[in-house]
Amino acid sequence: MRKIDQLLTEYGESHQNVTNKTIHWICVPLIFFSIVGMIASIPSAALHSVYESPLANWAVIALVLVLMYYVSLSIPLSIGMTIFSFICLYGARWISHLGLAPLWVVCLIIFVLAWIGQFYGHSVEGKKPSFFKDLQFLLIGPAWLMHFIYKRLGISY
Repeated sequence: MRKIDQLLTEYGESHQNVTNKTIHWICVPLIFFSIVGMIASIPSAALHSVYESPLANWAVIALVLVLMYYVSLSIPLSIGMTIFSFICLYGARWISHLGLAPLWVVCLIIFVLAWIGQFYGHSVEGKKPSFFKDLQFLLIGPAWLMHFIYKRLGISY
């Protein structure tokens, strides 16, 4: 069995309850997005002086590392996660340009609320979140959701 299959199966063991799964479909992408947004909020004048791109920020560097991990598990899943990562980067940029509040504040609020949802889902499930056992499950959660999308579309992962 491939490592990705083992990780997805193990992650899925604590995500059987319909309510918990539904909460994860909402909260996991929000947590991923909020982390991208908070990291993108870190001042990056040094990056901007070298690269004149809206993608010149610390979140891109962090995402390259995260995506390297996904590539090591599954190239097809890493492609889906790359697309989702770009959506998060551009979503963060859009929120930042709205100017309603600093991006990091919006993302921190999303992060806290999404984790409250996650812990509620796990209380309904009656099982601890997988990352309590192994921190790599923080990155498996988004891939677990992506693998369901791939299954629905008939794409091998």
